[in-house]
Amino acid sequence: MLVLILFVFLLLVIGGCVCVYWSARGDAPRWARGGAKATLLGSELARSASRNSRSQQSAGDD
Repeated sequence: MLVLILFVFLLLVIGGCVCVYWSARGDAPRWARGGAKATLLGSELARSASRNSRSQQSAGDD
């Protein structure tokens, strides 16, 4: 079951990357631009969560 969940997650990541690439070229349909926007938003949320967890860990080292 875990393998299936990871496989679906991997497909979503690959699909998001394809949407971002397609949108960057400029000839993507509306659904692909929406997928690209969602992918970029998800990456920004993951990046900010990673920064917050690192800052909390370094604050605890005092």
